[in-house]
Amino acid sequence: GNASAQTNLGVKYDNGEGVPQDDKEAIRWYRKAADQGDASAQGNLGTMYDNGEGVPRDYKEAIRWYRKAADQGNASAQTNLGVKYDNGEGVPQDDKE
Repeated sequence: GNASAQTNLGVKYDNGEGVPQDDKEAIRWYRKAADQGDASAQGNLGTMYDNGEGVPRDYKEAIRWYRKAADQGNASAQTNLGVKYDNGEGVPQDDKE
């Protein structure tokens, strides 16, 4: 139940470090941590949806997770969310946002 450990395990599966690379397993661990409010896991989960890794590509779901992480001050998620608004992917294109 330790969100930080779950995020770290997700990273290991995501990158194939010490375990076989497995996007679906990474998603499983990221989701456990993200559901507990871990901003890193939320941002990583957003990236998985953004890239269609282990799940079908879904910009709206990516944005949902990016926003959760961004609202907690996760700089990477804030950047990724800004890119989505810049490109109009999953949200209306909005330079001000």
